[in-house]
Amino acid sequence: MGKLKTILSLLVVFALATTARAAEAAARPNIIFILVDDLRWDALGCMGHPFVKTPNIDRIAKEGALFRNFFVSIPLCSPSRGSFLTGQYPHTHGVIDNADHSALSHKLITFPRLLHDAGYETACIGKWHMGNDDSPRPGFDRWVSFKGQGAYENPVLNVDGKAAKVDGYMTDLLNEHALNFVKAEHKKPFLLYLPHKAVHGPFTPAKRHKELYADEPIKSAPSLNDSLEGKPVATRPLENAAAKKPKAAKQNKSGQGGGGNGGHVPQKTIRDQLRALAAVDEGLGQLFKALEAANQLENTLMIFSSDNGFFWGEHGFGDKRWAYDESIRDPLLMRYPKLIKPGTTLDQFVLNIDLPPTLLELAGAPIPKAIQGRSLLPLFSDAKAPWRTSFLTEYFQEKQYPRVPTWQAVRTDRWKYIQYVDLKDMDEHYDLKADPYEMKNLIQQATAQSTLKDMKAELERLRKQFN
Repeated sequence: MGKLKTILSLLVVFALATTARAAEAAARPNIIFILVDDLRWDALGCMGHPFVKTPNIDRIAKEGALFRNFFVSIPLCSPSRGSFLTGQYPHTHGVIDNADHSALSHKLITFPRLLHDAGYETACIGKWHMGNDDSPRPGFDRWVSFKGQGAYENPVLNVDGKAAKVDGYMTDLLNEHALNFVKAEHKKPFLLYLPHKAVHGPFTPAKRHKELYADEPIKSAPSLNDSLEGKPVATRPLENAAAKKPKAAKQNKSGQGGGGNGGHVPQKTIRDQLRALAAVDEGLGQLFKALEAANQLENTLMIFSSDNGFFWGEHGFGDKRWAYDESIRDPLLMRYPKLIKPGTTLDQFVLNIDLPPTLLELAGAPIPKAIQGRSLLPLFSDAKAPWRTSFLTEYFQEKQYPRVPTWQAVRTDRWKYIQYVDLKDMDEHYDLKADPYEMKNLIQQATAQSTLKDMKAELERLRKQFN
């Protein structure tokens, strides 16, 4: 009789433990993290763009949170993705440029890897872009990726270690794989990391979207006419003959500025970049429907962001890499009704390194001490919770882009200081309240020396904080 009681007691304990684990798993949200490439912070309907149509992306903001001041640790694809995944600055995780960091990227301690260890079913479907190696990375149960930048049309996809050419449009193919993963049976909470190739150049929209926005006027920013006075770094002579001294930005028939790092940006280029976003939005709509059908929408955290910003001719620049807001500022939207009140807007400075600790805390997983970001969860319960009032961002010069030198910058709600680490007498200081387009460098102005001193001290403080 005593043995029977013991067995029954053990069975009860086992049943209670199993029930507790099931309840814990149910309490942990599924996570869908959509990351696009080279999308400006203001290129969404919910961010105020005058004509772009992104109804499904906007739905995340409408039913969740919109971050008005989201910035990246570095405005460059590979290292920014490293920061999104590790919660560390590029100078810490080691992916500092777009060179081949394949071997290193296999060793990174990423949040998907940690979530997998914590019991999540995980998938990476899309652009890894840390090296040209398309083989599966640690921590993913499902892997669909491609080498480097891949191709928009008829790409080669590596599916769980086997590469083959596939007919179709890249964004649609990734959307299909993502949809199949979400629709599959899941006995655990799942993470879908969906980093699209879109909207990176060459800006190739789906054929069905090639005429979108054809008649919509593109508004020109005042900084398209920047004379570059006060920006000696942008006009300095270079030893490389191929990188000629740029001229001040000039208006042309396209309505976009010329010179700088990227020449003029034609209106067709801008339209095609926005057109390429349309297929991303359609795929998100499919995911919404699948989650609703599975009764999982309310238990799923949805995130939308971009790896860096993009210039449309401001200051005569194209591409990214510079410390101006068009380059370092990005959209961030999050939807999770159990935690985030619909229509929430947050003005705090949030960085891409903040995503990993947020997701780990939400999943009940340990947050490694090496993570340099901060969990966003306190902001959802108290919008006035103590938070950073400044942040550090950085860039390391690449040989193929000699015009853009290594820099570190510090930004507050009003001021920005850019230090070009290896150059003398070329730093920049802006009053963002009086000069939101960063046209007037105050570095030599007597009345700005006090704030300049403060910003230099703040930059040094942040350097020490982040080693």
